[in-house]
Amino acid sequence: MGIVAGLDSSPDFTRIVVCDTDTGAVLRQGYAPHPVESPEGGGRPADVDPQAWLLSLGEAAGGGLLEGVQAIGVSAQQNALVPLDAQGSTVRPALVGGDRRAQIAAADLIDALGGREAWAQAVGLVPQAAQPVTKLRWLAKNEPDAARRTAVLLQAHDWLVWQLLGRPARRTTDRGGASGTGYWSAATGAYRPDLVELALGRQAVLPEVIGPAEAAGTTPEGLLISAGTGETMAAAFGLGLGLGDVVVSLGASGSVMAVHPEALVDRTGMITSLADATGMHLPVVTTLNAVRALRGTAELLGLPDLESLSDLAMKSTPGAHGLVLLPYLEGERTPALPHTAGTLAGLRRESMKPEHLARAAFEGMLCGLVDALDVLRGRGVEVRRVFLLGPAAELPAVQAAAPAL
Repeated sequence: MGIVAGLDSSPDFTRIVVCDTDTGAVLRQGYAPHPVESPEGGGRPADVDPQAWLLSLGEAAGGGLLEGVQAIGVSAQQNALVPLDAQGSTVRPALVGGDRRAQIAAADLIDALGGREAWAQAVGLVPQAAQPVTKLRWLAKNEPDAARRTAVLLQAHDWLVWQLLGRPARRTTDRGGASGTGYWSAATGAYRPDLVELALGRQAVLPEVIGPAEAAGTTPEGLLISAGTGETMAAAFGLGLGLGDVVVSLGASGSVMAVHPEALVDRTGMITSLADATGMHLPVVTTLNAVRALRGTAELLGLPDLESLSDLAMKSTPGAHGLVLLPYLEGERTPALPHTAGTLAGLRRESMKPEHLARAAFEGMLCGLVDALDVLRGRGVEVRRVFLLGPAAELPAVQAAAPAL
């Protein structure tokens, strides 16, 4: 094709990479943070004006970055719900990320449809606080006026694509983004409007789901805009994942995802059945406690950072001298123990040393992710290669312990 650009709008910034499709060479890059204020007490805001994403995009694309570009692909943070009114204006700021306000709404929705198994059968996932369907329920219960004015439902990448195209009458999404909403089934490839009504109390217009090879449209300047997708699907696509490949992501929470030829319906709700950006499927198992368990251990030991914790852990031996840490510091999703707490076992006089606790933290985190991987294996998912992603994957203690587990 020539020169194309990839645009990623993460929760914190916009990054644009311009490439030559013939050689694969990166020609130039742009970056800009989102002009968003952190809430009091730190962390990320639960509500963000989508205009902040556009302002960041404009800054990242400044200086002629997109000159000569013929096509753009957009990826963006998942689970960012953008409710629009009938005129296409936002009725309130976007509800983004892991919005804990919606935890009660998630439980309400699960009960309203008849339990976890009913949701897994319907759309391949069980509602969590972060998902758009749950945020709709929260909106209906807590901001009924905004809910009444909501006529169109988009996610972050849908909204950005729509803006780039000049806000046409046609609004699109891709199967990857749609599969995480809680009202589209990866198994059937169809929306469940009844679940939108169950959550919001009324129907709303949903974006057209287009295929991986379809374009969303052309900008007024003549740039082709692809279907785009969510960040998880974009990461899988960028890694070139195929059957037998598994990605273990080490963030505050952890996730294990694999490429699979069909959607998995898991009655327990431990597997979230997503679609990818190529026509395949991405079953995902999530753990609530990954790097947050390491940070908690570092704080307990008075260490300044994870690098120091890793250095300390390397002074111990495999098995941490008998110490075992179950790192369920915020409950756990895999296994489903939302109200449990972490446990430190195997304490003996000779094991009560900082280096053994540090090692136990790394091994506990990784064992939790191995359990998540075993959930996928138990459903027939092929595992030949495993990729570790995230800054913590570069820590020597992770690289030393992971292969043995």
